[in-house]
Amino acid sequence: MNTGKTEALVVDYQLRSKGMIDFGKYSYYAITHHSTSIEGSTLTESQVVNLLEYGKPSTNKPFEHHLMVVDHFHALQFVVGEAEKKRQLSSEFIQEISALVMKNTGSVVNTALGNYNIAGGEFRLGTVRAGTRTFPDYKKVPGLVTQLCKETSEKLKTVQTFEEKCDLAFHVHFQLVSIHPFGDGNGRTSRLLMNYIQSWFGLPLSLVYTQDRIKYINALESARVKETEQPFLDFMYSQYSKFLKKEISMLKD
Repeated sequence: MNTGKTEALVVDYQLRSKGMIDFGKYSYYAITHHSTSIEGSTLTESQVVNLLEYGKPSTNKPFEHHLMVVDHFHALQFVVGEAEKKRQLSSEFIQEISALVMKNTGSVVNTALGNYNIAGGEFRLGTVRAGTRTFPDYKKVPGLVTQLCKETSEKLKTVQTFEEKCDLAFHVHFQLVSIHPFGDGNGRTSRLLMNYIQSWFGLPLSLVYTQDRIKYINALESARVKETEQPFLDFMYSQYSKFLKKEISMLKD
């Protein structure tokens, strides 16, 4: 992993994009497209731009997928704005992010243990599995999220280097999606939390490309099996560099 090359790309991107007010907006569109596409949206990137820029829906795509896109975009604007205000990380804040992500597509889930509202950002009540992976027991979720917030808040005060800042953003992404605190929207919320950390430090935002979804899942699972986040960090640095190179190429044009 060569973080020096990624840092050089960040510097280049920041210099080229300085003063270009609308350019960041299109980065938000790309981030929204890929994050929702990973979770099942069938809107193409151009269709996402048409929806968010011009309010033009795609007649051949499910209405729910439009809602996913709009909700994610608003959630992304929210986390960037809160990071700029230096809002402290808390369980309540993460629940707010989740509620925005699932605002128009979440529902109330009825379980033997009680009901919880996905659209309201409430923590899950019940076991969650993905393939062969079982996530932490629901009773542990509040404590795990609180601990993650506490540890991250301390690191926000101490990290200094580019690598430390990126590692923290990717670490929080990995940890939250591994806790899987919500009934739905965990991936989107975790990636948005990563963007919050990057925004906190004034870094360009990153994404996971929908065409690399299988590599993403494999990197997450490899990190869990090997009990080291390094496979996931390597993957995320490669995604970050890939996105920055694309953005720089557009700025050159």
